[in-house]
Amino acid sequence: MPNPVQEVQRLGQSIWYDNIRRGLIKSGELQSLIDLGVTGVTSNPTIFEKAIAGSTDYDETLLELAKSNKSTQELFEAFAIEDIRAAADLLRPIYDRTGGDDGYASLEVSPTLAHDTEGTIAEAERLFAALDRPNVMVKVPATPEGIPAIRSLIGRGINVNVTLIFSRDAYRRVADAYIGGLEDLAKSGGDVSRVASVASFFVSRLDSAIDALLEESIRSGSGNLEELLGKAAIANARLAYSDFKATFGNATFTALKAKGARAQRPLWASTGTKSPAYSDVLYLDSLIGSDTVNTVPPATLTAFLDHGRAANTLEQGGEEAQRAMQALASAGINIDLVTDKLLAEGLKGFVESFEKLMANIEDKKARLLAREHEHSGVSLGGYLEDVEAEVAGLQARDVVGRVWRGDHTVWKPDPTELTDRLGWLTVTDTMCEQVPVLEAFAREVRDAGYLHVALLGMGGSSLGPEVLRQALGSAPGYPQLVVLDSTVPGWVQSVAEAVDPAHTLFLVSSKSGSTTEPNVFYAYFRDLVEQAVGKEAAGQNFIAVTDPGSSLEAL
Repeated sequence: MPNPVQEVQRLGQSIWYDNIRRGLIKSGELQSLIDLGVTGVTSNPTIFEKAIAGSTDYDETLLELAKSNKSTQELFEAFAIEDIRAAADLLRPIYDRTGGDDGYASLEVSPTLAHDTEGTIAEAERLFAALDRPNVMVKVPATPEGIPAIRSLIGRGINVNVTLIFSRDAYRRVADAYIGGLEDLAKSGGDVSRVASVASFFVSRLDSAIDALLEESIRSGSGNLEELLGKAAIANARLAYSDFKATFGNATFTALKAKGARAQRPLWASTGTKSPAYSDVLYLDSLIGSDTVNTVPPATLTAFLDHGRAANTLEQGGEEAQRAMQALASAGINIDLVTDKLLAEGLKGFVESFEKLMANIEDKKARLLAREHEHSGVSLGGYLEDVEAEVAGLQARDVVGRVWRGDHTVWKPDPTELTDRLGWLTVTDTMCEQVPVLEAFAREVRDAGYLHVALLGMGGSSLGPEVLRQALGSAPGYPQLVVLDSTVPGWVQSVAEAVDPAHTLFLVSSKSGSTTEPNVFYAYFRDLVEQAVGKEAAGQNFIAVTDPGSSLEAL
């Protein structure tokens, strides 16, 4: 039975993986994902920063290369080129089978060149030559300076993944640059059938930005705007898809198509859901259509394989999309200003990740050369043979790949408990995607005038917050965190006396929603808050941290 990724393929959309790491390749995990239907890989400075700084995958190679007096950027490029080549080699059968339509791995030019046309062209040419694979793309941002670079690179026969597209205007300029590059290539006698490109249209970040503006207006009492929350990104993408069909259905491209040119497919990027209020597969389920790509972060791919729905949704609701964008404009939201800001923030984020990456490589190089990273030797003695046999058995059973796929049969045949206990595999990626939401929430709590945040929980619900409270404390100007995880009356009373109920935000934390202690804490402090602010207003002082569908969520 085909999985959701394979079903989406049948509808004309490719699913690419927005992640890369050497361990992903060497462990066989990437091949396992390819077997599941993934047909491409994308990377960016943030992904490489996490991969290189956050693992030991590259230490051995780094130690070898560090002795050759290579610069920090040369060291990074050596890692990145090796990884992208290896990924491209795994994807090559897909590239061959689809005649070059699919099976690509992407590497980005330095984000420090985003406003340097000639520098971008030179670096993209150099990287494309160094990668030396037909199924690689060089990523170039859709800045005003990047647009002419895109045309030039396509005109030279270089595959380009255009990144950081947020607006329809930018998308149309990118598509025009691609077609212009194909025309240049054809005029120079080049083979237009050997060039491929995708236009990476960023999705969820638009909802995060627009929702923040809408919520600000809602709090100020500016009309009934709740129905517009979570609508901007999908509407914007669907209208951009209409632009794609118009552009690549016109006479100019039809003439190029007759020479073998392929359309520049829209690629939906930033498709991990940022808001916990929305489905974790919202930006996959809603944007499925022919001649498109969706590049998916790890946590979102896992979720889509588990409960994604394959249906041709991209061309649904065209009029609704138009109405949504018009309603946003009527609400005073300037989409152009928002998308311009998102582009600037995206570039800034990639530059910061790149600079952190360079600093981390330099630091790790120094420590490795000083032998600070060397592990003390160990000897397994008589156990060596048994350990080697067990490792071989794990490899033969593809245990690592199966664990990453959430295969409960690694442990037991019954999936009842296990399928809900593998979130640790993707929690880092999931929560990194939530950082903007959490930061916005923290600012909202601060601006609301709360003096304390009191977490009411027991065991696992409170241990982590207590460690963070003791280790990090509170930022200046933000509320103090108090953790209550004891039913000892004196301790409960001490917390009640330490906070002002009217100016305290209470987090009632229980995974199941039915744990006795947090529910008792809630009842006690709810009574105190009602006495302070009144029964009708008391609810604004409480937030539940729980599983979807629990009794606590309903409360």
